[in-house]
Amino acid sequence: MLRMLLPVERVWYANHPDRTWSCVTPDAGVRDFHRSLPGYAPTELIELPALAEELGVGRVFAKYEADRFSLPAFKGLGASWAIHRALAASDGRPDVPIVSATDGNHGRAVAHFARLAGHPAVIVIPRGVSEVAIAAIRDEAADVRVIDGDYDAAVRAAEEYAQANGGVLVQDTAWDGYEQVPSWIVEGYETMFAEIDEQLAACGVSAPDLFVVPAGVGSVTQAAVAHFRAGGRHGRTAILNVEPTSAPCVLASLVAGERTSVVTGDTIMAGLNCNSVSTIAWPILGRGLDAAVAITDDQDRLAMRDLAGLGIDAGSCGAACLAGARVALTGVDAESRRRHLGIGPTAVVVLLVTERRLPGFVA
Repeated sequence: MLRMLLPVERVWYANHPDRTWSCVTPDAGVRDFHRSLPGYAPTELIELPALAEELGVGRVFAKYEADRFSLPAFKGLGASWAIHRALAASDGRPDVPIVSATDGNHGRAVAHFARLAGHPAVIVIPRGVSEVAIAAIRDEAADVRVIDGDYDAAVRAAEEYAQANGGVLVQDTAWDGYEQVPSWIVEGYETMFAEIDEQLAACGVSAPDLFVVPAGVGSVTQAAVAHFRAGGRHGRTAILNVEPTSAPCVLASLVAGERTSVVTGDTIMAGLNCNSVSTIAWPILGRGLDAAVAITDDQDRLAMRDLAGLGIDAGSCGAACLAGARVALTGVDAESRRRHLGIGPTAVVVLLVTERRLPGFVA
């Protein structure tokens, strides 16, 4: 695998997806499972006319994942389904630890659903994660282990712990030899996309013209591509991936034409600060994404403040989609970028606001 640091001045890549390719239709049983869980309810799809005017499009909606199973992010959808499937495939011992690495919300969701299933959780955290996020994971009764390393190092430490202690590793990135559980996590996100379809239909929209999604290792972007490209459904929905300039592993991989690691820096978007694209995500992103954009912390802070002014308390990763849409649709070379994405003055844009702001976080 090539290791490189992408120059921050390269903030846009126009991909050319394979229009003859489509994904397998996601498992419809996932949503039935989520509906069976206590506290399930669809999250809001909020229309934002002020942003439509700013971005020069017809309508803008935010899928707001601020309260999913009483958690402040969408991650519970993937974690709950993967733990359910993984425990069903294990020997069923109640003392089996559920293990994961995280830079935020995934670990909290894993700890939450491990506790509900009656299993201990061990969560490994890289440097740079806020004390507020760490405390929230500990509040789920997890054994939290903070290491002096980056996200990839935390993933390796979690894998080693699971192997040494007979644990079940529930990781939202894949590598050679570890792909089944991450596949279940991606499947779990289909519930969110099914909700979006229904909510848009209620607003008289058959499909978005542009779907904007933030990426860490690329799992939720993979789920977006799988949904909008399933069964030949290429249609009219362009998919834009957003990352921090400190960790643009999807953008770097698209530029290189192969799965590529980057050396990460510091960013307020801790949940997106990942070195490498998941092995199961990369083939799908390479074939199905329309474009990728990288944003700065200052652009993200502005998006957080502006969304707050519209009544949406977005976290740093959730606000990234607005920042990325601004770069794509109103920034330098916007005319050619809009043309590439097929975005005109009547277009419908959906921003995935993945989480609400952590208590005490100041944009």
